[in-house]
Amino acid sequence: MSSPIAAVTTRLLRVPLLRPWAADVTEVGVIAVTVRAEDGAIGEGFSWTPSIGARAVQAMIDDDLAPFLQGRPSSPEVWDQAWVHVHEAGGGGVTTIALAGVDLALWDLRARRRSLSLTELLGRRHDRLPVYGSGVNLHYSLDELVAQVRRWVQSGCRAVKIKVGRPDLAEDLDRVAAVREVLGPDRELFVDANQRWDLDAATRAIPALAAHGIGWIEEPLRADDLAGHAELRRRIDVPVALGENLHTVHRFRDFLDAGAVDVVQPNIVRVGGVTPFLRIAELAREREVRLAPHLLPELSAQLAFALPETCWIEDVEQAGFAQLGALRTPTGLRIADGWATGGPAVGLGMSFVDATASTVPGATATPAAPAAGGSR
Repeated sequence: MSSPIAAVTTRLLRVPLLRPWAADVTEVGVIAVTVRAEDGAIGEGFSWTPSIGARAVQAMIDDDLAPFLQGRPSSPEVWDQAWVHVHEAGGGGVTTIALAGVDLALWDLRARRRSLSLTELLGRRHDRLPVYGSGVNLHYSLDELVAQVRRWVQSGCRAVKIKVGRPDLAEDLDRVAAVREVLGPDRELFVDANQRWDLDAATRAIPALAAHGIGWIEEPLRADDLAGHAELRRRIDVPVALGENLHTVHRFRDFLDAGAVDVVQPNIVRVGGVTPFLRIAELAREREVRLAPHLLPELSAQLAFALPETCWIEDVEQAGFAQLGALRTPTGLRIADGWATGGPAVGLGMSFVDATASTVPGATATPAAPAAGGSR
């Protein structure tokens, strides 16, 4: 049996984005989590959320998870017990985002004990995976968007993803046509509506956009609208991608059972960490649908390298933790010529800056009072 957990501690960092994702999305919140076992072993993980809810996530860890986990085995197998414990506050959302911080730390601890990276611990299947350039760019001018796509092409990306959902469909069509011209016929073009349409608007927009050759339409409707996605899937021929705002394997199963999705996109943090992500990946494999992890390439690639299928890795321009100055040291992941390679030598390799390291470019930290289960 693993040495019992002695303490779970947290630190909240506010990490400014180099370019805002929207007028009200100018930073991401990172809750750095450390799990210390009674034998002295340490694991480091994190929870993450853009702008909204970081303090709520930290409070869930400090007030509810840390006391519950103290004395339990320092092993990822405690995930299910912890999920049941916090389920009264919701099956997913703040609860699963909080669980992710602990789960990632426990996987990091397990890998460190064996002097392996997370990828090698799980069993490496790939030395490299294809990357698609991604941007939160609906608010970009057409010239800015085209310039961004040109940068991705020059960097070797074989696919790109852009945002759609302007009030006037004609604007979306002009933007997609301009991007397709830059890409040429042989690169993939994915489009993401970020839940901006209703069913009728999506039914009108998607066939028109499809004339420019799109590989998938991402989150065309509100993420909670299972019936709407199922109906939309019956109306269109373009593959539907979704999952960044689904929080449990049970919800992913609902969408798969309804025939509402062709590409599942779990965000490793939002679903609760490595443990549930691997279950979702297995479910996608059983149902023979594609898997494309959402965001967080420095983490997503580590898991994707260990999956039997080949997954696209999403790389949002100027948004990696290393680019934002949030990490103490590089993870070892390399993105170049359209491929993701490398990774950390041991554990997750994702150690975040200290609360006192406010001079690190692009990152600030918010110190807080001592946490339940240990000081921060």
